[in-house]
Amino acid sequence: MDFKIGAIDTCKPLNNDVANLPTTNAAIIQTPTVPLFNSPDSTLGRHLARRLVQIGITDVFSVPGDFNLTLLDHLVAEPELNLVGCCNELNAGYAADGYARARGVGACVVTFTVGGLSVLNAIAGAYSENLPLICIVGGPNSNDYGTNRVLHHTIGLQDFSQELRCFQTVTCNQAVVNNLGDAHEMIDNAISTCLKESKPVYISISCNLPGIPHPTFSHDPVPFVLSPRLSNMMGLEAAVEAAAEFLNKAVKPVLVGGQKMRVAKACDAFVELADGCGYAVAVMPAAKGLVPEYHPHFIGTYWGAVSTAFCAEIVESADAYLFAGPIFNDYSSVGYSLLLKKEKAIIVQPDRVTIGNGPAFGCVLMRDFLSALAKRLKHNPTSYENYHRIYVPEGHPLKCEPKEALRVNILFQHIQNMLSGDSAVIAETGDSWFNCQKLKLPQGCSYEFQMQYGSIGWSVGATLGYAQAAPEKRVIACIGDGSFQVTAQDISTMLRCGQRTIIFLINNLGYTIEVEIHDGPYNVIKNWNYTGLVDAIHNGEGKCWTTKVYCEEELVEAIETANGVKKDCLCFIEVIVHKDDTSKELLEWGSRVSAANSRPPNPQ
Repeated sequence: MDFKIGAIDTCKPLNNDVANLPTTNAAIIQTPTVPLFNSPDSTLGRHLARRLVQIGITDVFSVPGDFNLTLLDHLVAEPELNLVGCCNELNAGYAADGYARARGVGACVVTFTVGGLSVLNAIAGAYSENLPLICIVGGPNSNDYGTNRVLHHTIGLQDFSQELRCFQTVTCNQAVVNNLGDAHEMIDNAISTCLKESKPVYISISCNLPGIPHPTFSHDPVPFVLSPRLSNMMGLEAAVEAAAEFLNKAVKPVLVGGQKMRVAKACDAFVELADGCGYAVAVMPAAKGLVPEYHPHFIGTYWGAVSTAFCAEIVESADAYLFAGPIFNDYSSVGYSLLLKKEKAIIVQPDRVTIGNGPAFGCVLMRDFLSALAKRLKHNPTSYENYHRIYVPEGHPLKCEPKEALRVNILFQHIQNMLSGDSAVIAETGDSWFNCQKLKLPQGCSYEFQMQYGSIGWSVGATLGYAQAAPEKRVIACIGDGSFQVTAQDISTMLRCGQRTIIFLINNLGYTIEVEIHDGPYNVIKNWNYTGLVDAIHNGEGKCWTTKVYCEEELVEAIETANGVKKDCLCFIEVIVHKDDTSKELLEWGSRVSAANSRPPNPQ
C-alpha cells in the first residue's frame, strides 16, 4: 500500500525527528489536480512550487537577484506558499535550517554565484547537522551554457561550474536544470534524495525556463517515490543477540543518546529502550531536546568534564554503555578527554552497530535495533540507583543585593522559570551552549543549537526560520553580542513576519568563548547600543518592544512585560553583564579545547 503525502502534518517532525516521512512502505507524493498543457499553471516554476507545498513547505526564504526573479514570480503565485524575503543569503540559509528543524524540511532561493556562494556557509552547517534543506538557485540563461561567454555575478571565467563545484561538497544531490526535457525528473530526484538522505540538495534553474509550459508539468508526472530503508533481518537479529548478551551480563550499564538519533528517526525507539531496561539515561550535548528530560531515569547531559552534576561519574564508572547516534569530535569530547573505554561500549549509528572491539553489524537501522533490543534486556536500574544515591540537589545562585549588577547564572534561573510546553529554546554558539544545557526542558519544550558546525550568528536566522515554521511556539533565543553582530539584520524579517520571539541579547563585550580558548585583542568587539539598533530597524512598523537590563529587578520586570502586555510582540531584552562572567563549564571546556588545539606536531 502506498502512502500519499499531500498535507503538511505528514511531514511535520514527531519528537524532533527530521523529515518524519512514513518508513514502513514506499511513499508517493500525491499529485493535485493536473493542470492543462499550455495553461499558466503548467510551467516549471509552478511545478517546483507545488512540489515544495506537497512535501510540507509553506514558507520559502529568499533574496532576489536578476537570475531568480522570474522563478520568484511563480513561487509567489502559488497560493499555499509564502515567500519570506531575507536581508542576506546567509540568513536565508540559516532560516531554512531553523525551519527544517521544526517542520522536517526547509528551502531557500538565491541568485547565481553571488547569492550561491553567500548561502554556502549555511548549507554546510545544515549538511553537518543532517538537515533536509533544498537550496534553489536562479541560474544563467540556458542559451549561455557552452558559449564561452563571460557573465556578470561570476568570477569572470567562461566556465559557469564554480558554484556547482562548491556545492558538490556540502549537498547530497545537485541538479542543474538548463533544459525542460528532463527538468521534472531532475527536480523530483533532488527533492526525494534530500528527504531520503536528510541532507541539503542544490537545484539550479536557468532564468529563462520557469515560465515556459511543458508536457511533463501537465500530465501525470513520473511517480515521486521515497523507497523505505530496511534492516537486514538476519543482521538485525545477530546484532540484538550480541548486544543483549553484552548488556545483560553488565552490573551497572547506562544509555546515552546522541544527535544522530534525529536523522535515524529513532527518538521514540530510544525512549522505548529506556523504559524497558531501567538504566540511567543521559544525552550528549548536541542531543539535548531529543530525549524527554522528564523521563524518570534521565540524569542529564554527558559532556565529559563539563557534564551536568553527577552525570559523568555515572556514565564513566559504568561497566557497559550504549551510545545511540554519537558524534565524538573535539568539542563533544572536550578536547578528546572523555574517560570512556571502547571495549565497554556499544555504538549504534543510523545503520550500523558496533559492540566493544567487535563485531560490527551493517545494514541494521537504529530504530529497528533499539526497539528490538528493548524486548531482550533484563530490567537493571543499578546505574540510576547509584545516581540517585550520590545526587545532591543543585544550589541556587547567591541572591543578588538590591540593584547589584546582574549575573549570568541569575539570568538563566529566570529563563528556566519561563519555559513551558509552548516554548522553544534556540541557543547560540558560545557561553549560551553551556548555560542552556543546564535548563530543564518541560514536556513539549523544544531545543535547538548547532554544535557540530558551530557557526557564530547561526541563531538569528535559525530563530527566524523556526518561529515561522512553528508559530504556536514562543521562541526564546539566547544570543551573545559577538554572534548577533554577524547576522543582526534579519530582526527586520522577524518584524515583517509578525513573530513574537523573545531574544535575550547577552552583552559581555566580546567573543567570550574564544577568550576562554585563546585570548587576544581580536576577541574584543565594538560595543553597540543593541536596543537602539533594534528600535531603528523597527522604525515604527510591526510589533516590537525593547529594553536594556542591568540588575535582577529590571530583568524580572522585563520578563513580566514580555509575557504580559507585550506577549504578541517581538521582545528584545539586552542583558548587560560583566565581560568575565562566564560559566565554570566554559572555563573548563575552553582550557581543554585549547590544549587539544595546541598539541605540537608529531615527530617526523
